[in-house]
Amino acid sequence: MKTLRYINTFAVGLPFAILATYPITKEGALIYGLLSTMVTGFLQVCIAFKMLYYGKCDNKIYIYFAGVTLFFILWHSFPNTNYTFIIFSLPPLLAIYLSILVYSISKILRNKKI
Repeated sequence: MKTLRYINTFAVGLPFAILATYPITKEGALIYGLLSTMVTGFLQVCIAFKMLYYGKCDNKIYIYFAGVTLFFILWHSFPNTNYTFIIFSLPPLLAIYLSILVYSISKILRNKKI
């Protein structure tokens, strides 16, 4: 679980680390920062699959997958609407939700071993 926590920290921190180079690279940092959010999403979905495979907090993981599925359904169904701010607010919420899951499960498992 510690490895999943490290991967999640890397995935969430990657866009911010790229954006920190803005004074040097200007627009390139913005473009690469936005593109790295796709890497973050991919890594977090992989983390969620790994947690599901090992049976860590099953019901909460299903809620996460329902949110991911909802995002892609809404994105595909309503690509050019006035409600795109709702559609694109889901990925940051899902990233926060999965991060809370990873860190809370890691903390629970760490306390059980002591």
